[in-house]
Amino acid sequence: MKDVTDARKGTTFEMDGHLYSVIEYQHIKIGRGSATVKLKLRDIRAGHTTEKTFQSGDRLNDVQVLQRSAQYLYSDEDFFHFMDQETFDQTPMNREKLGDALNYLKEGMIVQLSTYEGDAIGIDLPIAVELEVTETGPSFKGDTAQGGTKPAVMETGITVLVPMFLNTGDMIKVDTRTGTYVERA
Repeated sequence: MKDVTDARKGTTFEMDGHLYSVIEYQHIKIGRGSATVKLKLRDIRAGHTTEKTFQSGDRLNDVQVLQRSAQYLYSDEDFFHFMDQETFDQTPMNREKLGDALNYLKEGMIVQLSTYEGDAIGIDLPIAVELEVTETGPSFKGDTAQGGTKPAVMETGITVLVPMFLNTGDMIKVDTRTGTYVERA
């Protein structure tokens, strides 16, 4: 059992027979009375999101989630396929289980595959990934890193605000937690 105030983004727990992952965490303390914790949750098996409010001191049924190193191989119409780096077993996962990770996923990428009771429930990406700029506005002479930003479409389809000096074809690092530009790769 884990105290609800210890829950953070990515925490996985079981409640009412469902397996949930925390997407957002908000601790609310108002004048009088006890504090509350508002969690935005994703049902790992069903794929939908919900919000729940807990009283400070409530307990969550903590679960054991195993992490394995896996390589993203390819996708077909319905599934994304990953290969375990030790056993070479292939694991298919649907879009609902992957969520926002699809914005950063490239073939050949090494990720951490999360499993619960033998079933794949999600992946953890590296903190930063290298992506190629496929479309952006023109750059101008004299633009510097502090000169402002412009939108750029990456090879995976996500749009990121980048410095004005970047061009189409440049490789950049993107923070997978926030979706922001880190540096030129």
